[in-house]
Amino acid sequence: MAGIHVTDIESAINWWRQRSPSPDGITACPEVLALAETYALMVYYREAECDEDSMPAKAHDAWLAWYATTPDAPCIAICSTSQGDDVCKGCGRTFDEVQHWTVMSPGEKRNTWRRITMDGTAWRFNRYRERAGLKESPTAEGAA
Repeated sequence: MAGIHVTDIESAINWWRQRSPSPDGITACPEVLALAETYALMVYYREAECDEDSMPAKAHDAWLAWYATTPDAPCIAICSTSQGDDVCKGCGRTFDEVQHWTVMSPGEKRNTWRRITMDGTAWRFNRYRERAGLKESPTAEGAA
């Protein structure tokens, strides 16, 4: 069972609010209402994650619609796990995460995305010159 982080619930709410704006400034679409109930309970109980499997069906469906708009795999085609690393230098996933990505649930994938994003050390989060150890020239800095 994977936990869906509160920030993903917030992102899904905001996505639905843009996709289906309130007609009168007060009423929310059914998807926002379903997600908002889950969000409110998480805040009330001070929970950072909700269980993907026990999430109410309408909220889960609304979350999955948002999830479908997010990138699937963090892979940047530089896989160091194939060279024996426990954690890929390219995307930041562990060997097991890389191997089992296709059978992971959406919640498990989002947990992995959150972890590697928060860590921020994988090459996918750095510019090429930083990875290559190149310094930016003073003229290039002024031009940027």
